[in-house]
Amino acid sequence: MDTMVQARGIGEWLTEVRREIHRSPGLDFDLEQTASTVERELDSMGVLHRRFAGTGVGAWIEGTGPGPTVVIRADMDALAIQEETGLTFSSEYPGRMHACGHDGHTACALGAAKILSARKDFRGKVIFAFQPAEETSGGAKPMIDDGLLEGENVIAALALHVNPSLPTGTIGVNPGKAMAASDMFDLVIRGEGCHGAEPHRGVDALAIACQTVTALQQIVSRRTDPVDSAVLTVGTIHGGRGRNVVASEIRMEGIIRTVDRELRERLRTEVRTVAEEVPRAMGAHGEISFVQGYPPLINDPKVCDVVSSCAREILGDRGVVPIDRPSMGVDDFAYFAELFPSCYFTLGIEDRTKGRAAPLHSPYFDLDEGALPIGAALLAKATVRLLSEGLPH
Repeated sequence: MDTMVQARGIGEWLTEVRREIHRSPGLDFDLEQTASTVERELDSMGVLHRRFAGTGVGAWIEGTGPGPTVVIRADMDALAIQEETGLTFSSEYPGRMHACGHDGHTACALGAAKILSARKDFRGKVIFAFQPAEETSGGAKPMIDDGLLEGENVIAALALHVNPSLPTGTIGVNPGKAMAASDMFDLVIRGEGCHGAEPHRGVDALAIACQTVTALQQIVSRRTDPVDSAVLTVGTIHGGRGRNVVASEIRMEGIIRTVDRELRERLRTEVRTVAEEVPRAMGAHGEISFVQGYPPLINDPKVCDVVSSCAREILGDRGVVPIDRPSMGVDDFAYFAELFPSCYFTLGIEDRTKGRAAPLHSPYFDLDEGALPIGAALLAKATVRLLSEGLPH
């Protein structure tokens, strides 16, 4: 039976599961309720599973005989946002909301599990990674480090993300650099305070911070090739004790986003140089520390070809929208993509009969639930094809 026919047959169930998860959002690794819902549904399918990295759920479906393994990833966590949608199944927890569609991702992966566990007309194994903390510190790497894929012959990994900019009935596929790497920095500039009417008697950390921010911005605008994707943002600046006092210390926080591994390292080096040398040249001291975030998410063209081919069979030629530019957003599916040939594609969820959908991370975000069977069917269909035919030559 065709996977899309099977997916339509479980469409009502997909909606019910998605809404249950939507009502009870969890943050970061605090996902006991969501993980329990996933485990309950896997139990009903007879699918083996166990916990990884606390609230991560790994599950396995064996085919009819030995063969390679394909991984399907779904993130489960929500955001610290107060929901304003007015939906009948709105979040029951103040200040928490599934504003990025992870409830839909989890439902689609469970749908793929339901389809694959019912048919098993493939050789090899499918491993599902229902992971926590994508929006925060990342749950993918802890699940991998906890042994989720130990000893497995993984030939490909798949993940989807809902896309409110694409209409339902389409998917977006970028066969190369899909998402950015993320780095965060904290910068302290220390000068010497004095009376605001006698600035020559001190070292103005605030004035020096302004010069430093300008120099940091020029790393991208004047020292990076314009065709290379990069972002540097200073998002916070704090300091000073009074309007008539020269500030002795300023603290700043910022981010760096890149999609090229070499550029990522170069920008970190240049940011450190600017953060230390500009204050030093002006008589102050700059101290910077970095927190390394997710690596760049780089898709494998061959896996993307398989996903695109399967999508055209389900949706028609117009159902696949080529994406030729990376997003400067991040996703820790990148840790899977570093290890295995992967495809991270986007699932159109815009219901044009209702007008343009609210963007991701909006308190008004919602998704067209008619897209859920498409996501489930495509994950299942691409998985079976990868297991039966392998990667294209």
